[in-house]
Amino acid sequence: MSRDFLDRFIDDGKIQGWTERSIEGYRYNIQTFLGFIRKDPREVNIDDLKRFLLYLDEERKVSNTTIEKYMAAISSFYNFLEFEEEITRNPIPRFRNRYLRNRMKNKDNGDKRQLISVTQMRDLVNSILDPKDKAVVITLAKTGIRLGELVGIDLNDVNWVEQSIKLKPNGKRSNLTVFFDDECGRILRRYGNIRDDLAKPDEGALFINYYGTRMKKRAIEDMISRYAERIGLHDPNSDNLEKRFTPHCCRHWFTTHLRRAGMPREYIKELRGDSRSETMDGYDHIDKEELRKSYLANIPKLRI
Repeated sequence: MSRDFLDRFIDDGKIQGWTERSIEGYRYNIQTFLGFIRKDPREVNIDDLKRFLLYLDEERKVSNTTIEKYMAAISSFYNFLEFEEEITRNPIPRFRNRYLRNRMKNKDNGDKRQLISVTQMRDLVNSILDPKDKAVVITLAKTGIRLGELVGIDLNDVNWVEQSIKLKPNGKRSNLTVFFDDECGRILRRYGNIRDDLAKPDEGALFINYYGTRMKKRAIEDMISRYAERIGLHDPNSDNLEKRFTPHCCRHWFTTHLRRAGMPREYIKELRGDSRSETMDGYDHIDKEELRKSYLANIPKLRI
């Protein structure tokens, strides 16, 4: 019975247009929950949810962020059951409000994302021999862009003379222009020497896989974690973010080391593409050339 509900939920998600990665995440989290409660999900009560929360916290020892991901997936599952009139009310929002609100306000059990040093980033990049993989990692580190933004880059988005990249518009980013320095450019060009031989005809993506098509986010995540694990930066069995290395750690590295180098906060926000508000109108008029020069003066040199 539980499996039937889960299959129906996943089918409903596909109709809504969920990505394959989202479907995999929902399926795993809900399967874990259903396997723990071992009862008809329509009969789950608050005590069952309390037991599951304690299981995640005390036995699995996962982070607050991971607990919230479980609860978000389970809540979506119960929203579906409510929509299908299998239950009268989704029990999760009330439970989350009472038992998770303070947890998310006080993230104190390993939710701090890992920050590596400049030397460690150099070691990571130098450990990668594959030209494509090396280019992906150094581009993430030197631009601070999000993984989805990197995947969306096309060849014609790169200005090799200015050493800049024009990103695709998205709801999370204000400024769409980012820069890269000489050593990043050198590695990108080295990758470019083999890229055209690999790409399928008319494939416009900058970063392609060995099938000749645009790289997928999941493949890049796995690739980066694999290299990071080899040099001791990533523990795949840990839920503690300080022991895991993901593509977003490159954005964290970019932001923190620019700040430590003394780059003005408003310049960093502009490069990150952070959403602008009335209180930050002061950096709306930042000159592009001034921003580029500041970037080149402050971005950490890896000497690779």
